[in-house]
Amino acid sequence: MERSWALAALVALAVLSSGCVIIEDGEVGVSKSFGAISDEPVGQGLTYQFPVLRTVETWNVKLREIKETAQVPSSEGLIVGLDSSLLFQIEPEQAPTIRKTIGRNYLEQLVIPYFRNGLRDVVAGHIVKNIYSESGRREIATQLRDFLTENLEPRGIRIVDVLLRDVKLPQKFRESIELKLTAEQRVQQKQFELEQARKDAEIEIARAEGAARAQEIVRSTLSDSYLQYLWIKTLNENPNVIYVATEANMPVFRTMQESGKK
Repeated sequence: MERSWALAALVALAVLSSGCVIIEDGEVGVSKSFGAISDEPVGQGLTYQFPVLRTVETWNVKLREIKETAQVPSSEGLIVGLDSSLLFQIEPEQAPTIRKTIGRNYLEQLVIPYFRNGLRDVVAGHIVKNIYSESGRREIATQLRDFLTENLEPRGIRIVDVLLRDVKLPQKFRESIELKLTAEQRVQQKQFELEQARKDAEIEIARAEGAARAQEIVRSTLSDSYLQYLWIKTLNENPNVIYVATEANMPVFRTMQESGKK
């Protein structure tokens, strides 16, 4: 009899142990009883489930990443390879609703189809040059994030970010784009040099106009008296120079050596 009670206790303990479910950080539980899914998620901690009466599924609500490599057409119809990532997570309170309306395969049935469709539609509105440029990739990522936010967040999927990791173009086309960008940079450099040359020319003209103005001022202020003063000053500073008057009252300067030779 005692053995029977002991065996029954062990069986009961095993049943209870197998019925324990631990909901960890970053998870929620979805409870189902007699086939009906509860609207309220099960929070973190220890909970119990019993066959038929109550079962609890654990759902990951941490940040997750989906990577996608796709061949998508540009607005010119050229095929571009894109490596992209979608960062998302399930809203914890929406886990029971997702389980009811979509099921556990919500990635394959909801998230990935919208991600691929949005990627094709958004890229199709851009030319290859924009897709290749950094600013163009940022714009595409923003548009795609807005598209996914509009379509997935009402269903309980929160979009965190969309990343375009790499753009793959045909080799010849990529080389032509790089050559075109290099040519545009050269044109910009030449434009800068032309503007700089114009500035330098304006500076030289201003200097020349200033020098001409200064000479004009000097000529307008010279007088016979001032010239005579300069002659006298020159004679005082150079004792070996003699002054010979002329009929036109213009000075002729001769050194003493030149006078002695004659």
